[in-house]
This record gives sequence, C-alpha cells and structure tokens, in this order.
Amino acid sequence: MSVIQVPGLLSFTIAILVFFAGANLNRFIPVLARWSIPEAVTGGLLAALATLAAYEFLSVEISFTLAARDMLLLYFFTGVGLNARLSDLVAGGKPLLILLAITLVFLVIQNAIAIGASNLLGLPPGMAILLGSTSLIGGHGTTIAWAPIITNRFGLTSALEVGIASATLGLVIASLIGGPIAQYLITRYRLSGSKDEELTIGVSRTAASTHDDEVSYISLLRTLLVTNIAILIGYTLHEIILDAGINLPLFVVCLLVAIVMTNTIPSIAPNLPWPTRSRALSLISDLSLNVFLAMSLMSMQLWGLGGLGLALVIVLAIQTIAAIAYILFVVFPAMGRNYEAAVISAGFCGISLGATPTAIANMTAVTKIHGAATIAFIILPLVSAFFIDLANAAALGFLVR
Repeated sequence: MSVIQVPGLLSFTIAILVFFAGANLNRFIPVLARWSIPEAVTGGLLAALATLAAYEFLSVEISFTLAARDMLLLYFFTGVGLNARLSDLVAGGKPLLILLAITLVFLVIQNAIAIGASNLLGLPPGMAILLGSTSLIGGHGTTIAWAPIITNRFGLTSALEVGIASATLGLVIASLIGGPIAQYLITRYRLSGSKDEELTIGVSRTAASTHDDEVSYISLLRTLLVTNIAILIGYTLHEIILDAGINLPLFVVCLLVAIVMTNTIPSIAPNLPWPTRSRALSLISDLSLNVFLAMSLMSMQLWGLGGLGLALVIVLAIQTIAAIAYILFVVFPAMGRNYEAAVISAGFCGISLGATPTAIANMTAVTKIHGAATIAFIILPLVSAFFIDLANAAALGFLVR
C-alpha cells in the first residue's frame, strides 16, 4: 500500500474542482438540485468514492492536507456572527430555547437507542457510547477526544476506528437527507421564504444565474478586514479562555466575538461601513462553507467503513430512522410548522447525525431555492456548535462512568 499526501495548496485547489464537479452533476441530474443536495456534498462524495477506488483497486491511499479547511471554518462562523443583529437574537430567543430543549431530548433518545440496540445485538461493552451522541451528535472531533477514554474504561481497542466510521457514515447520511426532508415539508405545507430579504449565506440561484451577485473589490476587502479582525480577537480570547480551564472550540469563540462586534461597533461608529447582511459577506460565507464541506467530504476515508459489521449498520439505520421521525413529528411542529421550521428541520439532520457545517449547508441549499430564513441561521449554530457540545460532554461523562 503506497500513500500519497496531497499538499495544502493542491488540496485547496482540488476542493474547488470538486465543488464544480458537484455543481455540474447537480445540473445534469435535476433531482439532486430539486431535493436541495448541496453541490459540495455531491462533489465531495464523488471524490471520496474516487479515493476509495484508488485504495481498493490500485492499493493507493490518498490523504489531503486540511489546514486551509480549518481556516475556512473560522471564516464561515465569523461571517454567521457578523450577520447576527441584536433584533434577530431577541426574536430568536424563544425559538432558540425550544430548539435547545428538543435537541437535549433527542440527545437522550439517541443514547438510549444506542444502548438498547447494542444490548439486543450483543455488542461489546462501550460500543453503545460510540454509536450514540459521541459519534453522531458529537461528530469526528468528539469521537477522537473520547475514544481513548472509552478504550481505557471498557478495554475496547477498536473504539477510535468504530467511532470514526460511525461519524463518517452519519455525516454522509446527514448530507443526503436534509434537503429532501425540507423539500417534503415545504411542498406538503405549501411554505415559502422571503424572496426580497437578503440571504444569510450565498445568493439565490436565480440571482447567481443572472449575474446579479457582483460586488466590488472594495466591499470584499472591507469585509475581509472586519472578518480577519474578529478572528484575530477570537484567537486571543480563545487562549485566555483555555488558560482559565474552559475548553471551547475556536470557531465558537470567533462566532461570539463577531456577534458582539456587529451589535456594538455600528452603534458606536454609525458612519463606519459595516458588512452585516452585505452581498460581500454573504459570498465570503458561502465560499468558505462550500470549500470547507468539499474538503471535509473528499477527505473521508470510506475504506474505514469496511470495519462496520452488520450489527453496527443496523444500529445506525435505527438511529437514522429515529432522527427522521423526530424531525417530522417533533422538531417541525415544535418550531412552528412554518418555513423557518422547515429550514431548521434540514439543519437538524446535521445536528443529529452529522456536524454543524453540514447542518448549515443543508439549510443554505434550501434557502437558495425557497428564500431567506434569518432566524434559522442565528439559532441553529448557537445550539449545535455551543450549547449541545456542553450537554454532550456531560452526558458522555455520565455514560463512561
């Protein structure tokens, strides 16, 4: 087995090509666009299948350098924060609490399903933790952090491999079902978003096709400057928080810094141009998200899924069915049965089975077709990238003990 390590700039360039491959495939297969499958997901999965073929048939393992992906994640979440006006945060107060509550309930349900199914199938002790919120709600990062602890506690030597495989499959599923679920709800209940309101991320497909998304280099540079300043402050604050013994992801700190900046600086300096809801910020956020997602999916080592036995596949199938049922019968009604609720339903697939960027990508694909959903883009990242991580850590600590 030979290994090819693709360097950073080439990995970034390939990710752009992967996105365009996905965009062309979505145009060639209209059902993909109709069901709001993100272009980066289509292209990323295609690239992952290509690396799987190289591994299986050519004995070549291809891995990508992903430093640029981590930076894109910071740009994306900082952009979300810069778009978060205080009025939106206030309006999102009650929906935020509702979404947090139903997410916490699902966290318990997900772990209960993992424990029950694992016991029925006779899986080794500790396996249930890996097939619940560790790998699904938590994703790859939480899995990597907790796998050594689970190994030491239960003697499960394959904990990391099982957790990564479960998180990878969950990410794929979340990327594929979010759009169809939202499309089903929008069609059934005849819902639509605001066509006049500027999208939080990206531009509508109509605007993009008519080249109504042009911005000047001045607006782009101004937006990049503000974004970079927010990220630099986030880096500094993150170090202070770590020294205080609080472990928050860097992108969450940048998100919070951007929220504070966008709700204070325009009031202090009203004549200062600010990028909130600007086309430049929307495009930068869209670019960052799509390339990030393309890099994440194309770098998946799908051959690792070969380690999933039939029993583990059954557990994940049950988890997927439970997530879909919960979205349709709990999340959508609880969030108001309106268009925002349908968009949040697409995002909840990412919360329950994938990752926050997957959730945002699902919502972005829906809003590009059906219109803006401002509150959804404010409350879901706060729940998925902040509150639920804290709750998940507490739940996993209890399960491991």
